[in-house]
Amino acid sequence: MPEETLYHRLGGRDAIASVVDAFYDRVLADDRLAPYFEDTDMAKQRAHQTQFIAAVTGGPGEYDGGEMDEVHEGMDIDHEAYDAIEEHLDAALVEHDVPAADRADVEAAIESFRDDIVADEYGTAASGTA
Repeated sequence: MPEETLYHRLGGRDAIASVVDAFYDRVLADDRLAPYFEDTDMAKQRAHQTQFIAAVTGGPGEYDGGEMDEVHEGMDIDHEAYDAIEEHLDAALVEHDVPAADRADVEAAIESFRDDIVADEYGTAASGTA
């Protein structure tokens, strides 16, 4: 019997979508983070984030978003903002009774994209510079 993926342990796409909704409710209520989303179609963003988390947790389907460094270029996301995003994601996972080990696995998957998202002193993602 194959090992159950993190995607399945989280409850699949509907459960992930529910976590994403709670996550963005928290993010948009955070004065430090809300400005990053002022001109964002949040319905599209929530669907996109659900697809992303499903993909990085071993779910079916491919993530069809752009390269992380390119998508986030010019947003000037710093480590403090990235940490706040991770805190809100963890709180949303706790709210949905996700066990600590699975939360840690989700956070590790998300953390692996930090260098692609956080801007360097030139406003580009660190991995986007050669």
